[in-house]
Order: sequence, then structure tokens, then C-alpha cells
Amino acid sequence: MFAYLDKPFCDLKNVLLLLFCFAFLHVDAKNFADTAKKERPAKPDTIKASTFILPAALVTYGALSFELHPLRTFDYYIRDQIRNSAPNFQTNAETFFLFTPIALVYGLNLAGVQGRNNFADRTAIIAIAGIIGGVSDYSLKHLTHRASPGAAPISFPSGHTLAAFAGAEFLQQEYGDQSPIYTIIGYTFAVTTGVFRLYNRDHWFSDVVAGAGIGMLSTKVSYLVYPYIRKWLTHTDKNGKSTFVLPTYQDGMAGLSFAKTF
Repeated sequence: MFAYLDKPFCDLKNVLLLLFCFAFLHVDAKNFADTAKKERPAKPDTIKASTFILPAALVTYGALSFELHPLRTFDYYIRDQIRNSAPNFQTNAETFFLFTPIALVYGLNLAGVQGRNNFADRTAIIAIAGIIGGVSDYSLKHLTHRASPGAAPISFPSGHTLAAFAGAEFLQQEYGDQSPIYTIIGYTFAVTTGVFRLYNRDHWFSDVVAGAGIGMLSTKVSYLVYPYIRKWLTHTDKNGKSTFVLPTYQDGMAGLSFAKTF
């Protein structure tokens, strides 16, 4: 089916264009989603189930690459095209690009452009996304033990791509309802991160695709669960008395602080 060794069926430019299409398809889907405006924090139902289809499909693609020979063959095709077209390519720019969408969220807020959530809520949300994504990345890498094109022992999924797409989705959730340009900028950095991971021969195409899906899902799930976590941590009873349970970090020690109004 993927008989590229005899006749390549597409060139590398089309493959990279496909990555951009994945990202911008997500942008268009979000523009049509019926989301609530300016909730602080977002209500759980403001993220529609339909917006999970694309990231779930990306994760599924990555997972199927372990079982379906055509998908794995496509990984080798991409590797060979990169090896032939840019044999000496090397950059670490993606290490900075993956943080750019998150930095933009806080930069826009400092510039006076208010996002969907306040500082504390958005920080908690991206922290939860980081935990979800980090646990997923570590677990899958040590479960699959797939070697990278550069012979590194673990490569599935791409952690850099995961973090970049989690950040892009974070920027989308906070500012996407104000202008689609914020979403385009965020996902452009995310896609570029994934492309550079391919060109550095740190990951297979399916690693990058799966990382993108997991990153998007990590942030989406964090927006869904955070209102429940916030409600549990800042409980107000029927008499109007409030209870707060907040994480703390001091002198290298993590803990919890408890406060109750009487």
C-alpha cells in the first residue's frame, strides 16, 4: 500500500503542510464551537465534545503506528526524506518555541489584554495540564521503548511537541475567543516545534503526531476538571462560610495551607 521505495507518492513539503492543516483545522473547529465568554473560571461545559475529535484522532494515529505496517512505513519515509534533503540540519530553537504560547498568555495579560481566566486560575489550569501531559509522556515512553531515528532509547511520544501543543491550546482557550490570530500564532509555534523535532531526527512522524494530540487533550481536560477542583478547594457552605485548601511551596518544601472563615 505504501510502496514509496519504488515511487514516492508525495514529497516532504506536502507532509509538513499536513501538520499545519491538522492545527488549523482545530482553529476552525474552535471558531464554530458554542463557547461561553469570559467565565472565571471556565464552566466545564464550555469545551464541546466535538473539539476532542481531532486530538483523539492524532493520538490514535500514533498508537496505531505500532500495529499498522503502512503507518510505520510512512515514518521511515519521512525519516529518509529528511535525511536526504537536510542531512546536516541541527537546531535547538524548538526548546524555546515550545514555551512561547504560554509566555504569550502571561505577556498579553501584563500588557492589559485580559484573558478568559485570572492569573491564579490560569496558572492552576496550565499546571494541571503539565501534570497530565508529563505523566502521559513519561508513562508512554517507558511502556513503548521505541528508539528514535537518532537511536535515542525512548521517543514515543514527542515530549517537546506535547508541551508545545498544550501551550498552544492554552493560548487558544484564554484568547481564542477574542481573535483567531492568537490561536494561529500559538499553533504555528507548536507545529514548528514538531517539524524541528523531525528534522533533528529526535522523533518519528507518528511520535510527533501523538505528542500533538496528547498535548491538546491535556489542556482541554485541565479546563474541564479545574472548576471542580477549584470548587472543592474553595468551598462555601450554606451559611456563607468559606474553606480554602491551597498548595504551598517554601524553602524547597511543598505542602498545603488550610483556611476557614467563621
